Amino acid sequence: MINSEMSFIRKRILSLPAGSVFIVSDFTDITEYENAKKCLLRLEKEGLIRRVIRGIYDKPFFSNILKEYAAPNIEEVAKAIARNYNWKTSPAGITALNLLGLSTQVINSYEFYSSGQYKTYEIGKITIHFKHKSSKELLDLSYKTSLVVNAIKELGPSIDEHFILMIKKRLSSEEKNNLLQETSGVTKWIYEIIKKICRQEK
Repeated sequence: MINSEMSFIRKRILSLPAGSVFIVSDFTDITEYENAKKCLLRLEKEGLIRRVIRGIYDKPFFSNILKEYAAPNIEEVAKAIARNYNWKTSPAGITALNLLGLSTQVINSYEFYSSGQYKTYEIGKITIHFKHKSSKELLDLSYKTSLVVNAIKELGPSIDEHFILMIKKRLSSEEKNNLLQETSGVTKWIYEIIKKICRQEK
């Protein structure tokens, strides 16, 4: 039976884009947890997947420019860690700016709010910090919406129009609609900026 399960898990991983990050329980619809764990260990030995940290794997992305496998996608790793613990999470502070492309600063310390406990993970030279946050803005907002809200908070009430335009360009029409609907209860100055971001251009 394990060979059949291995085949299904391998097929799913092969269908995923390079750089995808996953945990054992992502495959428990195929087989039991312990069997899925054994399958991932075998696929790691084969070189199909890479162990990032305990219980977290990725499908390595080969960079033709660097001529080597790229480092794991830290945002996706953080999401996988949160998924592993059933946490709600969102990028915080400068991390939110960086992931939205509003800052070109190279960072090696990533901060995320989470509904879980304070935790720190080391991945090579990169550090991921999870900070507990139980506020409504974390628990009731989608990931993309909370990302935008946290970026606005980091920039402050005097946010430049340039950044408003940059955020606008990075959101689809659906994401803007969700942003506007989900944030009606946030701090007034933040919502005023969000309305500018979502405003239709004539």
